[in-house]
Amino acid sequence: MAGDGARLDRLNARAAPDWDRFAHWRPWPARILLAVVAVLLALAALTPLTATMDGTPSTVPDFVATTAVEDTEVERDEDLAFYDRVIELIADGEGYYDFVVEEQRARNYPVRPGLAVRLPTLAHIHAWLGELGMIALAIVLLGATVWAWWKRLGEEAGGEKFRRIGAALMLMGGSLGLNRYYFVLHELWAGMLLALAFGLHRPGRWGWALFVAALALAIREHALPFVLLLGAMAAWRRDWKEASAWAALVAVFLVAMSWHLSLIAPQVLTTDRESPDWLVLRGLSGWLGNIVLSSNLRFLPHEVAGPLVLLMALGWAGWRSHAGTTGTLLYLGYGLAFMLAGRANNFYWGAVVAPAMFIGLAFLPMALTSLWRAASPSSGLPTAAR
Repeated sequence: MAGDGARLDRLNARAAPDWDRFAHWRPWPARILLAVVAVLLALAALTPLTATMDGTPSTVPDFVATTAVEDTEVERDEDLAFYDRVIELIADGEGYYDFVVEEQRARNYPVRPGLAVRLPTLAHIHAWLGELGMIALAIVLLGATVWAWWKRLGEEAGGEKFRRIGAALMLMGGSLGLNRYYFVLHELWAGMLLALAFGLHRPGRWGWALFVAALALAIREHALPFVLLLGAMAAWRRDWKEASAWAALVAVFLVAMSWHLSLIAPQVLTTDRESPDWLVLRGLSGWLGNIVLSSNLRFLPHEVAGPLVLLMALGWAGWRSHAGTTGTLLYLGYGLAFMLAGRANNFYWGAVVAPAMFIGLAFLPMALTSLWRAASPSSGLPTAAR
């Protein structure tokens, strides 16, 4: 009987395509992962997601305009109003470093360490293009990102089968970028640019991905892990040319960030407010809260939205391809970072990776089915090639 089960296991593995990762797993690793997933899903459903420092559960972040009353202007969130002011001053000809520290100080915002002061890239772009220009840019960026993923899904092993649903999920994940209420939010643009860079990247063809990732990094330093990951994966493949290009981008970024901090440092006083610690070890609520509250998942009940974040990652893990491996490492890596660093009111950091993460749901049915069959190989017939 045991021999029959082993033979059926081998038949299942041979019948499944190479890009179906979990179909080729042995029973015990599959069973362990299933058990871990089940426990995490239960915990995710019970984890309160909050955008406030006092831990109050949140359904929609406080600054989101959930209702629109005719002839009534929705009150602007203080942080977003500050970015509005920065853009206005730049449009009036003011130099960014001539006023930004004083403006933050006047609002009792921290300016220590210097990283609490945003890079000026997005404010300059917004001041230059204006509101209508930013709307046009958001539409073009979303369209380019969906197109890039349509192309990549069609070219990657196994992606063609999931091309339509994957592109639709990319559209769903990126649609928040069309909401002009958030146009001043740095993470929104950095996240869409990283989704585009990810879609454009191919081993051996990485020039446009490098350029787009550089734009994301110039807007928000939280894009750096993406750059480091692609550089590390290029080095793993022994593609030294690509690895050197990503390393050069990191070096340029470090020089630019040093210059940014050097312009801020002379204006900072010892009496200035210091930013609270970012290393707060929020655990699972940090990962789930950041992704849910900074994406369109925020409109779902938390008992549903939290587990969906984990299932997105599982879907990516089930796709055995360069994109699937990159996505798995990328989203688990950022997930770990969010569990360790970032306060509850930094939830918007999740927008840096949320848009393309939705694509993982396209591969979820395959991943769950194959994982279940791998965990119990004697319970069914050999899997037909998909």
